[in-house]
Amino acid sequence: MSHPPAAAAALDLREKGGPQDGQPQLCDRRLFFQLTAFSGAGDAHKLVGGLGAYPGVDYVVYEEAGDPTGAAVLAATEDPALLFSKVRRDLQGGPFPGLRVKPEFSLLGRTYALGYEPRLEDWLLHRPRRVALDPAAAWAVWYPLRRTGAFARLPRPEQQQILKEHGNIGRQFGDAGYAQDIRLACHGLDKSDNDFVIWLIGKDLFPLSALVEAMRPTIQTSQYLENIGPFFVGRAVWQSPYKGPEAAR
Repeated sequence: MSHPPAAAAALDLREKGGPQDGQPQLCDRRLFFQLTAFSGAGDAHKLVGGLGAYPGVDYVVYEEAGDPTGAAVLAATEDPALLFSKVRRDLQGGPFPGLRVKPEFSLLGRTYALGYEPRLEDWLLHRPRRVALDPAAAWAVWYPLRRTGAFARLPRPEQQQILKEHGNIGRQFGDAGYAQDIRLACHGLDKSDNDFVIWLIGKDLFPLSALVEAMRPTIQTSQYLENIGPFFVGRAVWQSPYKGPEAAR
């Protein structure tokens, strides 16, 4: 007697954190960050006036270290549709039409969880905003990376051990107050088919460079990265005020 095939498990795209009171944390919310860089800006402060104040959208304006006329605008929102309506409209008006977009630094990514985060919603929605909008941490280094296919084929426990080595270094810099990092997934969102966008933030530039250097000998960087960079180095000249957790709504 034949039996009907078992029903396929429902696809669950929610982010998953570490257990809380014996139950897994689940969250179907995340932030999207978009970095758009320009040449020809001159004084980056002049770009601030072209940015609107919208519920659910935060901005940071950077001046670029590698281009004396370079600047960039970071937009953060939980609703990616706002990147096409509010943010796109801002970047088409005011001081922006006379600037040249630098596509090599156009980055788009989303917050994500690895499955062990003790405070999942804070990790996905609130911490990234606190870090991005901290006036005491103006320096930033942005770069994309792509892992090799060999890493994806490793057993999950081996992947976790490799990532733990990488994460411990970042945690040491963070605990010492030297640097904070925000990791964004960009699968299918990046024109160069990268996997992640890494964002390092601190009150001084040197520790950010030192953090990148410290991670070069790790197994992930030395053996399982296919591509890394280019690096955008900037200093924030203006940030939206941090409004607390309700700003992520």
